[in-house]
Amino acid sequence: MRRILITLLLAVVSFSWLPAYADAATSVPPGNRNAEQPPVPGASVRRTRGTNSTFDRKYQKVRELLATDTKLMSKIKSTARAYGIDPIHIIGALVGEHTYNVDAYDGLQSYYVKAASYAGQSFRFAYNGENVDDFVARPQFDACKGKGDSYSLWTCREDVWEDDFRGKTVGGTSYPDNRFSAVFFQPFYAGQTFGLGQVNPLTALELSDLVSRTSGIPKLSEKDAGGVYKAIMDPDLSLAFVAASIRKSIDDYRSIAGMDISGNPGITATLYNLGNSRKRAAALAAKNRGSSQPVWPEENYYGWLINDKLSDLKSLL
Repeated sequence: MRRILITLLLAVVSFSWLPAYADAATSVPPGNRNAEQPPVPGASVRRTRGTNSTFDRKYQKVRELLATDTKLMSKIKSTARAYGIDPIHIIGALVGEHTYNVDAYDGLQSYYVKAASYAGQSFRFAYNGENVDDFVARPQFDACKGKGDSYSLWTCREDVWEDDFRGKTVGGTSYPDNRFSAVFFQPFYAGQTFGLGQVNPLTALELSDLVSRTSGIPKLSEKDAGGVYKAIMDPDLSLAFVAASIRKSIDDYRSIAGMDISGNPGITATLYNLGNSRKRAAALAAKNRGSSQPVWPEENYYGWLINDKLSDLKSLL
């Protein structure tokens, strides 16, 4: 009997985290899980070398922008309040993008000028001459028709693309082995994102309902590519999509994986960089179902930098 009681006691101790994990979100510990920064992708390295810069210089440049542009910082704080997130998450996303993907402009006004340069341009979301709105009218996408919000609708369409079209030949047309967003939603050149937050057009379409509901920005349509690009390039609009993306990641990890990532800006920055928070949360939940101890989400190179520089970035607030 004593042996049985000891065994039961050990079982309770071993799985003591599970009730909290199941009933309420478990807070992810602060800081990085990796002692050293994970490798930076070669494309980012080559892009930075090509501009005769370094990651440290780019980090300092975007930090200087945030430190000196009081108008921008005010917008970041007010947007964060509207979406119920700590502004450090928005700062982390912006710093990561401008350190590893693009160079920061010298001031917020430059982002307005860049956005204006695209105003009135005529372009569309299409592949091989087929508009995306015609493409998603195919019967393969019928299961998505009943989705009630933009996030569910477009993530469903992404799933159909992955399962039925990516890297396959359908109806005599060969489709690239690439992401849905890269094939249909980048009309200028592959890999291009725009604006202060470098938001992908497909991400903006997914978040359209949340942003419209929270910020009052008119809903976006895939039939109006110009309207989508205005929303993600205009700083007065694009910060809402940055915040909404972070809000959605936090909500996905709470509802799907039972984890509260709101106290770890490195994790939210990682998800901002990688996307697909819904699938990543589901994968983490699957790992935890077979574990006696919580398996924590890990930061990538992008999120690692944000946690490593967190004290410096928080000083901006």
